[in-house]
Amino acid sequence: MVELIFFCPISVQYSPFHRIQCILQDVGSNIATPRSSARESHIKRTQFTAPSIADLETWIDKFTEELPPLTNFILPSGGKSSTALHLARAVCRRAERSVAPVVRSGEADPDVAKFLNRLSDYLFTVARYAAMKEGNEEKIYRRPE
Repeated sequence: MVELIFFCPISVQYSPFHRIQCILQDVGSNIATPRSSARESHIKRTQFTAPSIADLETWIDKFTEELPPLTNFILPSGGKSSTALHLARAVCRRAERSVAPVVRSGEADPDVAKFLNRLSDYLFTVARYAAMKEGNEEKIYRRPE
C-alpha cells in the first residue's frame, strides 16, 4: 500500500491520507453513478465496500490510545495543523449531510454515508493528536453566560 505521510511543522507523522484521498474518489464515483439509471457494469465498477470503514476504525483506535480521555466538548483549536484538520472535519460533515438523501433514496451505497461519518470522527481524532504532539492546548467549550 502506498502511503502519503502528512508532516506537521515539527515533523510529526500522521496516517495514510493518500489512501483516504483514493477512497474519496471511490465515494464520488459511487455517488455519481445512480443505481436506478446506470448500466450494471458501471454500478459494479463503482460499488463501495466496507473494508475502508474498518481501516478508519483501526486508525481511530490507534490514535485514541495515545490521547488523554475527552471529558469536555472542545472547540476547533490546537494550532495550525489541528485547526486545518477540524476544518476538514466540518467539510466532511457537510458532505455526509449532502449524501444522506442520496443514500436514503437508494441511489448510492449505504457504506458511503458510513465511511463519511467515520472519516469525520477520524479527522477529529487526528486533530486532537496533532494538537497534543505539537504541544498545543485544546480550547474547552464553555456555555456563554
